[in-house]
Amino acid sequence: MAHYSGRNPDKSTMPEVLAVFGRVLILLGIAYALLAGGAHFLALSMIFPRPPVKYELGPDYLQLTAPDGVKIAARHWANPKAKYTLLYLHGNYEDLGSVGEYLPQFVTAGYAVFAIDYRRYGRSEGTPTEATLYADSRLAYDYLRTKLGVPADRIVIFGYSLGAGPGVELARQVPAAGLVIQGAFVSAYRVLTKIPLFPGDKFMNLAKVPELKLPVFVIHGTADNTVPFWHGEKLYAAITARKQKLFVEGGPHAGLGDFTGPRYWDEFRKFTDSL
Repeated sequence: MAHYSGRNPDKSTMPEVLAVFGRVLILLGIAYALLAGGAHFLALSMIFPRPPVKYELGPDYLQLTAPDGVKIAARHWANPKAKYTLLYLHGNYEDLGSVGEYLPQFVTAGYAVFAIDYRRYGRSEGTPTEATLYADSRLAYDYLRTKLGVPADRIVIFGYSLGAGPGVELARQVPAAGLVIQGAFVSAYRVLTKIPLFPGDKFMNLAKVPELKLPVFVIHGTADNTVPFWHGEKLYAAITARKQKLFVEGGPHAGLGDFTGPRYWDEFRKFTDSL
């Protein structure tokens, strides 16, 4: 017969187990803190990469002066016949030179267009941050209103990709006829992580769009490999204002208008005609 001593072996090892568990938690906490810090600095380089400059300042370009004295490059594609002016906020690897290759299509379609370069992009000065994108987008809006005389109800804010961040924020702050967001993300970090993992996320579009009061047009390609399609779906579902969507089957991130063809322009006109 086996002899039972009455001693519980687990009691002697429990403090050791807890100590090991505590050390593991500390190491995991340190690792998370390092990853969170690294994500913050990596995100800045990924969100605001400076593309090769594709233009020189000349008679086609303007320079707006921010309150802190920084010069912001801008361009106005006038169209005397246009009812609406698009305030175009471009993506993160573009400048006024590269968008100048496709924005004239909107002029042909019947719109005027006004666009700026974010700080350090193109011929704009300074350093880009989330806050400066918001401020400089407001600077562009104010220039449209006061210098070019465009009424608020004739301005359509258009944010493409990264530009949807300042576009959504601007649409929360100022009156406008409508907002277009194309290839937009729910937030910057979640383009890579899908779920919230780190503090300090930027351009929290998903949290903001339920506050919008103006009509919103959401455009996204289902095969977008830069900002996955689920971002557009979630943003559209969260909007409580009047809304319209164009979800393009097989559509990419860049060049979506060319990929979609006439349907893109038909849906765009349908949106602006409804304003």
